Amino acid sequence: MSVISFARGAPSLDIIDVEGLKAAAVRAFDADPAGVTAYGSAYGYLPLREWIADRYQVTADHVLVTNGSLQADAFLFGHLVRAGDDVVVERPTYDRTLSNLRAMGAAVHQVTLHPDGLDVDELRKALECGLRPRLAHVIPNYQNPAGVTLSAAKRRELLALAQESEFTIFEDDPYAEIRFRGERHPSLLSLDAGRGTVVHASSFTKTICPGVRVGYLIGQPALIAEIAKKATTTYISAGMVAQATVYQFCASGAVERSIANVRTALAERARVLAAALREHIPGIRFTEPDGGYFLWVELPEDVDVARLAPEAERRGVAVVKGTDFLLEGGHHALRLAYSAVPADEIPEGVRRLAGAVQAVKVSDI
Repeated sequence: MSVISFARGAPSLDIIDVEGLKAAAVRAFDADPAGVTAYGSAYGYLPLREWIADRYQVTADHVLVTNGSLQADAFLFGHLVRAGDDVVVERPTYDRTLSNLRAMGAAVHQVTLHPDGLDVDELRKALECGLRPRLAHVIPNYQNPAGVTLSAAKRRELLALAQESEFTIFEDDPYAEIRFRGERHPSLLSLDAGRGTVVHASSFTKTICPGVRVGYLIGQPALIAEIAKKATTTYISAGMVAQATVYQFCASGAVERSIANVRTALAERARVLAAALREHIPGIRFTEPDGGYFLWVELPEDVDVARLAPEAERRGVAVVKGTDFLLEGGHHALRLAYSAVPADEIPEGVRRLAGAVQAVKVSDI
């Protein structure tokens, strides 16, 4: 029995433009063999930096291209956060963000997420009670793991709080392009209008493929220059072959076709997953996402995910426990990634999960 995995937030091979990437790689070597094969700047491949800068309406000195967005996170955390610093994150939040900040010795404070994003009132009250964060990390669009989106009104409220209390907002935004429905909200970076309150990160992992390992950080030039110095001592330069390939893929317009393809496929998968969950698992609760890769489910209180996850694995379905994304709680929650599972396999995956839920319930009697 092959495993059906709802565990990994990555696109399946059938929705990756392999031929387009092969053609982009050939163009990269043909167009710039010296640049592709040499050590490059720690800032990243200049034509790609310029392409990204144009997309965000900034100049290239605002952009650092990294080995995936997680490295962008690591560079910014390493630059801004010291042991003992207060850092605000969402509750729940990306598990690697949580573990990395805790490993650095940061004092992590989780703020509740609602269907319209971060509870800004809860954060405001914490600030009024003396919390002085160095940084607030938010995933504003189709959040990992919850799948929710920060509303336009809350974006402005959060930005006002950051400016008033003088903390940096780290806008971690790799899912923005994968929108199924609804209006697109302005980024926090654009709302900040160059004040330097917001640092933005994103990635081509979700729109092209994970294997390119190309992400980027956008901030004020002085900040980017300082981080670039540290990048130089970390890896001399990032991978020019991958970055040049991504540049050719983007410059040709193939990235827009890739985004449309991924968006269409994942919209169907999210819809099929939601329908199957409602059909097969009584008492389940979730907010159906308007985009992105993930759906967060709350199971009945008699289902402990510490027991459910291994039982599901035995039945051939992989999931991620809600406890991985929280400092406390999450014992009845799961994150389900629908991105890697073709739509016709999703109902069977949910049936296996439903069987595991029932088995865990029965064994408690």
